[in-house]
Amino acid sequence: MHTSSSLFEVGHTPNAVWASAGAAEGDTELNAFDNALLAAQVGNLNLIRVSSVLPQDALLLVEPPNITPGSLVPTVYSVQVSARPGETVAAAVGIGVGDGSHGMIYESHGTSRHEVEATVRKMIDEGFARRGLRLKEVIVRSIEHKVERIGCAVAAVVLWWR
Repeated sequence: MHTSSSLFEVGHTPNAVWASAGAAEGDTELNAFDNALLAAQVGNLNLIRVSSVLPQDALLLVEPPNITPGSLVPTVYSVQVSARPGETVAAAVGIGVGDGSHGMIYESHGTSRHEVEATVRKMIDEGFARRGLRLKEVIVRSIEHKVERIGCAVAAVVLWWR
């Protein structure tokens, strides 16, 4: 049996996060999704959908981390796709940074940027209240796109190691 060290082993908690959003059109729903991932700068990564806990003291990156294409990457993300021309698709992620504790990441999708941003802010407030955590900062990334043929909006938070 071959064993190797992995970032996913116990004790290797991600210590950096980066948030992004992108939208695009495609010839199919899957192509629209893929193109939106590319627009969000995560299209060459294998996203592993994870739940929404932000590790304590994680560095909030402004620029995307340099990650080898094809890497398995823990990510919280939201997707909205539509094949109805004229419809609006929107996606948002919100990071609630804890004051002296871990934080929380929430995602929402819908038909307006305003709606999905308000939803993630409300979820952050509720998540922090339920856990008895103090909220230090909120970061929201969102996007809205008017569908031409088949459109997709994606918002993502990548959890990574620095």
